[in-house]
Amino acid sequence: MKNKVIIITGAGMGLGLAAARELASAGAHLLLVDYNEKSLADARSQLGKEFPNAKIATFVADVSQETQVKNYVDEAVKIFGRIDGLYNNAGIEGRQASITEYDVNIFKKVIDINLMGVYYGMRYVIPVMQEQKYGRIVNVASVGGIRGVLHQVPYVASKHAVSGMTKNAALEYGKDGILTNAIAPGAILTPMVAEAFRQVNPADPKAAETEYAQRNPTRRLGQPHEVAKLVTFLLSENNGYVSGQTIAIDGGESNMYGNS
Repeated sequence: MKNKVIIITGAGMGLGLAAARELASAGAHLLLVDYNEKSLADARSQLGKEFPNAKIATFVADVSQETQVKNYVDEAVKIFGRIDGLYNNAGIEGRQASITEYDVNIFKKVIDINLMGVYYGMRYVIPVMQEQKYGRIVNVASVGGIRGVLHQVPYVASKHAVSGMTKNAALEYGKDGILTNAIAPGAILTPMVAEAFRQVNPADPKAAETEYAQRNPTRRLGQPHEVAKLVTFLLSENNGYVSGQTIAIDGGESNMYGNS
């Protein structure tokens, strides 16, 4: 990863920040993108202290807005001269509700961020990578992109679509030296997952977390740094032939039938 230029969306916290830390430690230069200006500034400050030799830039953007996505891609090229990798990580869960009771406006917001944000990122990064004849893209699907998740219909729909777009990108641009994959994290202990547990059990979210973890074959939740290591491999030259895959990182839970 030394001197590779990587764009990370949703970089202010959670899986995005963990990946930024792993990539910076491997010698990559980063453009961190997030809609939350404060989180982004805090992330850059943390990483700058930990990795003083890394070149780290930031860009405030809402990935659901096509013009803003184009602008962050243009900024990366302006600053670094190339783009070697895109980690399409930004996403939201939405809310917990059944299909017939789901708020349509929230449904559309989830699709705009989780699906359109990923599409816009690929739309504007791929031409840069085609010019270079090299690129690595990692999109964030979810275990919700390979199976159903109760009361999260737009999230599941958007993440299945991300997996499908990943396959198409791999088919269409492999000839240009661009490898595209998706990851499907399970319950990784990020702020977004912690919020989901608060929705499940507002009185005792820790109890909801513990109960969920007991259903996993490993009897624990995953950690962001474990996801970051997989992302770093997929974005690196060490990955020479893995493309079009949606790779679960969930302790094996997606292989279970039912809730036992």
